[in-house]
Amino acid sequence: MEELNNLFHGFSVAMTLPNLAYMLIGIVLGVLIGVLPGLGGANGIAILLPLTFTMDPTSAIIMLSCIYWGALFGGAITSILFNIPGEPWSVATTFDGYPMAQQGRAAQALTAAFTSSFVGALFAVILITFLAPVLARFALNFGPAEYFAVQLLTFCSFVGMSKEPVAKVVAAMMLGFSLAAVGMDSVTGQLRMTYGFPVLLKGFDFLIAVIGLFGIGEILLTMEKGLAFKGKTAKLSPNIVWQTWRTLPKYWLTFLRSTAIGCWMGITPGGATPASFMSYGVARRMSSDPESFGKGQVEGVLAPETAAHAAGTSALLPMLTLGIPGSPTAAVLLGGLMIWGLQPGPMLFVEHKDFVWGLIASMYLGNIVGLLVVLTTVPYWAAFLRIPFSVIAPVIVVICAIGAYTVHSSMFDVVMMMVFGVVGYLFKKLKYPMAPLVLALVLGDMAETSFRQSMLLSQGSLSIFWSNSLVGSIFGLAMLMLAWPLLAKLSGLLRLKKD
Repeated sequence: MEELNNLFHGFSVAMTLPNLAYMLIGIVLGVLIGVLPGLGGANGIAILLPLTFTMDPTSAIIMLSCIYWGALFGGAITSILFNIPGEPWSVATTFDGYPMAQQGRAAQALTAAFTSSFVGALFAVILITFLAPVLARFALNFGPAEYFAVQLLTFCSFVGMSKEPVAKVVAAMMLGFSLAAVGMDSVTGQLRMTYGFPVLLKGFDFLIAVIGLFGIGEILLTMEKGLAFKGKTAKLSPNIVWQTWRTLPKYWLTFLRSTAIGCWMGITPGGATPASFMSYGVARRMSSDPESFGKGQVEGVLAPETAAHAAGTSALLPMLTLGIPGSPTAAVLLGGLMIWGLQPGPMLFVEHKDFVWGLIASMYLGNIVGLLVVLTTVPYWAAFLRIPFSVIAPVIVVICAIGAYTVHSSMFDVVMMMVFGVVGYLFKKLKYPMAPLVLALVLGDMAETSFRQSMLLSQGSLSIFWSNSLVGSIFGLAMLMLAWPLLAKLSGLLRLKKD
């Protein structure tokens, strides 16, 4: 089978000594990022991305993707031991993870969390291995109209499937589109919204925005809360790990169900956070003892962690094959590919096979390495968290500032990072979602270019978006996603009338 031959070639690329070293460094940095509530996967990758510009793209993406796997693993540590979610998708893990730690079962909870994370990510990587080439070959038939329809479907899905109020999602997305439009028009060469400031000619760099929104914004919010790290301790022994593993096969249906939810929410722009909550809710609803959830039920740890890892990993599938990121972290990685001169999309699988299959192979290896690292180093991360946050916060701010300055060697970028940090803080306080803003900032230019190319081809006629069954189906699905909240409300009103 061609996919297996390509995968074996990918292992030969990923298993070189330098790439294995980058993999281990990425996992350790990722766990650290996941453990610290002031950072996150997207922000950690954004901060370190400028440092990879001189690296080989394959080595760089392997290290950055392993940072992501490590962050996914690390978020569970603080959730279970400290009742502090290191990542947004770890919130649901606290519901049963922390009660287990309070009952003296922290080691069992951590083993269950790490194992379910491994299982969720493994199934998602298998999905990417066999589905990505098929999807990429299919996408070779795409033209400007099809690409715009797919991009529109992504935006509309965020509106239709998001748990946040529609008005807030649209407002965040419109701000992202506005920021993406600043600078030079790529088609006409005219300046837009620069207001006479030469520094705005290049527009707003998405890296600067992400570092500010996620890093500085989270730090400001954490400082306001006066977060103190006081929690339980845990030491994982081989005996506890083995005893926990022996009990997990009976939850095979939970693993299967949570993986399916996670992969679906990753491929569609749902994300790891909604996937974890949805999986937890479904597990509780389907359980024979739903009352035990929230009191230290191991299934309440397995479900959200499996779904979060499956969603976080499968979000890379549309990013690699279509150039459409399924999560903020995938959006940051998308930007990294473009900076390295690699255009995400179907041609990536044709022109850069070493890169693509080296990355996919590193997902398998990184997942295994990540599991081993977190199982053997939990006590060290728990001890690290007892460093006062007043010491950790300035270090994170300095790292963010260095990352922002490195992008263009400009102090203006550092200032803009702080501005975006305030915006991120306000977004979190007012409960506005940041994922639509980041998505629009990254994809805004691409969507605009695809739309304008479509209009040039059709001489200004919108009928091009219904000119064939493929583009018509995608465009129609996008309109359905856009109208989904309204349809849901109408359905609810009809049910009330019947009752």
